Amino acid sequence: MDDPYGGDVLAGNWRARGLVQPQTMAAENDLVVELADSGYTGAVVGIENRLVQLEDRHGKVRAFPLGGGYLVDGNPVVLVAPAPKTTRQGPKRTASGSFGVTDAPARVARASRIFVEGRHDAELVEKVWGDDLRVEGVVVEYLGGIDDLAGIMRDTHPTAQKRIGVLVDHLVPGSKETRIADAVASGPHGAHVLIVGHPYIDVWQAVRPERLGMKAWPTIPRSIEWKKGICASLGWPHEDQADIARAWKRILSTVTTYRDLEPAFLGRVEELIDFVTQ
Repeated sequence: MDDPYGGDVLAGNWRARGLVQPQTMAAENDLVVELADSGYTGAVVGIENRLVQLEDRHGKVRAFPLGGGYLVDGNPVVLVAPAPKTTRQGPKRTASGSFGVTDAPARVARASRIFVEGRHDAELVEKVWGDDLRVEGVVVEYLGGIDDLAGIMRDTHPTAQKRIGVLVDHLVPGSKETRIADAVASGPHGAHVLIVGHPYIDVWQAVRPERLGMKAWPTIPRSIEWKKGICASLGWPHEDQADIARAWKRILSTVTTYRDLEPAFLGRVEELIDFVTQ
């Protein structure tokens, strides 16, 4: 007997009938995706700790979990981490943008070296230029301050074969740092010493603000300690030095290549490396 109603209408996954099933898609760089629930749209700029980093049209970067809840061209997708590249991609570039050197023999450190004022400055230089400096045999030494820079130069005794480069914070006309730098440059070792500096109050500002979701670094009144003022403006803990250290680690984590830094800082570091490796 023919069944006028056909088969069992409840058989199978009847709830999914008519629904578009999400497609699994690798979160490759530059892929533009939309959050289905909020409408936030951005281009993929990286994957870190199972989070996809999306950059919107204003340059602001936000992180979201991999998985479902995304749209590509209006269609639902499940974002997954891209598969590791297995094909040869050509010469690898370092974080500074230079071509990496593989299987290079260990090089004895040069007599020439770079002094960097501030521990955070030294960590930033290491993160971006560390590979290049090791290949070149250049040692970076942490300089607690430049008040006794003339004395340090006397002890170091720079020569044509032992050049010294110095990176200074807030090297602007009329500052104490500029007066000290000028005195050293005009002194007996000036021909073999290069002192350069960036214009920022602190090296934190050398990190592009959009990497932290800001259009610009906040302006802090002189009556407030600058780093604590920055943390307060961003809503971060700032009661003690441990809070400041954690804030810097958070800022430093946003830096992966030279593209994350301001040109005024990039140029000065490259200038020092050229000077001590001539």
